Amino acid sequence: MPYVFDVYGTLLDVDSAARLAASEPGMEALAEIWPELAAKWRARQLNHSWLRTSMQQYINFWEITENALDVSLAEFGLNDTALRTRLLSLYTQLSAYDDATIALDRLIQNQQSCSVLSNGPPDMLEQALASSGMKSKFDHMLSVDSLQLYKPDPAVYRLVLDAYGCTAKDVTFFSSNHWDISGAGSFGFKTIWVNRAGQNWEGLPTPPTYEVTTLTEAIALM
Repeated sequence: MPYVFDVYGTLLDVDSAARLAASEPGMEALAEIWPELAAKWRARQLNHSWLRTSMQQYINFWEITENALDVSLAEFGLNDTALRTRLLSLYTQLSAYDDATIALDRLIQNQQSCSVLSNGPPDMLEQALASSGMKSKFDHMLSVDSLQLYKPDPAVYRLVLDAYGCTAKDVTFFSSNHWDISGAGSFGFKTIWVNRAGQNWEGLPTPPTYEVTTLTEAIALM
């Protein structure tokens, strides 16, 4: 039975780039606004991916990340090339959540097969997972880039079936994103919503099979 993980927001902390930059010398402009900047950056990143899929105007997730940051910085009146460069550099080295490595190690110790399924293109995923020390823990790094469309399109979740030669009911899928959980669940995966922020379910189709607050709590269910 494959265990498949979303990456951004589930294994890696997408706010960590702005948070770390705000603590560095010369980045005082971020000191008070970094949480709002991080939230706007993330929201635009996702919205652009959905809109581009709808319009059939694909660009890869790194380009979307750059564009979303540019618009967000402009909204705050921050026209600072050094700041932009530093934020993007840190985004390639996002911090892993503490519970991510613990959960993966427990699965691997039990000889379970683990993979990632991500919006990130292969080079972006490789760099991020290598930087976090998690790359070697996965059998497959599955990317939407091979399809040139984004989650939650059903074709994305089919990549897991093609990789493992399994059926949807064989797959356990972990994500912190409610829309990703809905897409995976609608496709037929067993889903575990890692609801770190304590959000309410938004009434989308196919609620999660399980809801937890950490990945270590999720692994205890296995």
